[in-house]
Amino acid sequence: MKKTTLALLASAALTVSLSARDQIKIVGSSTVYPFSSAVAEELGATTKFPTPVVESTGSGGGMKLFCAGNDLNTPDITNASRRMKAKEFELCQKNGVTDITEAVIGFDGIAFAQDKSNAAFNVTREQLALAVAEEVPSKDGKTLVKNPYKNWSEIDASLPNREIIVYGPPKSSGTRDAFEELVMQHTFKKMDVYTSKASEDKKYKKYSVIRTDGVYVPSGENDNIIVQKLTKNKTAFGIFGFSFLEENDDKLSGSTINGIAPTPENISSAKYPVSRSLFFYTKNSHKQDVPAMKNYVEMFMSENMIGKSGILTEIGLIPLPADERASYRESVLAGKKLTLEDLSKK
Repeated sequence: MKKTTLALLASAALTVSLSARDQIKIVGSSTVYPFSSAVAEELGATTKFPTPVVESTGSGGGMKLFCAGNDLNTPDITNASRRMKAKEFELCQKNGVTDITEAVIGFDGIAFAQDKSNAAFNVTREQLALAVAEEVPSKDGKTLVKNPYKNWSEIDASLPNREIIVYGPPKSSGTRDAFEELVMQHTFKKMDVYTSKASEDKKYKKYSVIRTDGVYVPSGENDNIIVQKLTKNKTAFGIFGFSFLEENDDKLSGSTINGIAPTPENISSAKYPVSRSLFFYTKNSHKQDVPAMKNYVEMFMSENMIGKSGILTEIGLIPLPADERASYRESVLAGKKLTLEDLSKK
């Protein structure tokens, strides 16, 4: 009888060890990665828990991993530089990930940057969209043609006679999603040639197809690689989060878009045209078996991290207004369950 009891206790202990872990697994956005990593390092340094593992997989890649299921081999948290999409939410639901909490940590701007040795560059949203789109209006504006532009001056004579080459994020990136929405879709929805074409092909309804002829060069999920490319190819521009521009302001300069510079003040006030919120999502079904999640989330949402003078502002995070921070903090710490209806709200 005693042996049986001991065997049962040993079996129970083994089950607990296999079904619980101390170390948090985090995936997702390369833009949120520096902020998430900073919180992870702080958690490891100041608590009994090991430093969480944070992987930069891109927002889209992170969502796929996060929504794959509830098994403890799947991530506990995914970072995103844009909001979760309805189809991602539905994938989560299909795979049993039904209790998710959404956290908003602050603002970021998408920088369009170049090597600092170049003259200042101002571009409009429309000019930028026309530089990277697969199809653009013909000269008479009546049809769409394959993008012929090779130099900026071909788009507008006021722009320099300089080759168009743009290093940017890949399809899996939330930065690319946000760029497509805030620059391309914003521009083309106002052009009749796209809206009329949408009746024939729905891809033109929210047109954001990026050219693949070598002008736009997808450069992976590591934004530091784009920074390195710009210092080698001084003709080129790069697209990445403002935090990477701020971190490399000794090497790079941000272009003004519609005459507005990418600064913390302009981004937080939404004056800068290409601004967005930053997110992370928690898988609440893991909280019981990964106890460190509670401490990590509380630390991330604290004023010490995301407040006006928080640690993360030192590496480029732009804080939300105080009342919004308080509201998000309350809902996140309460574990508010995300719904499909929530994702339809701005």
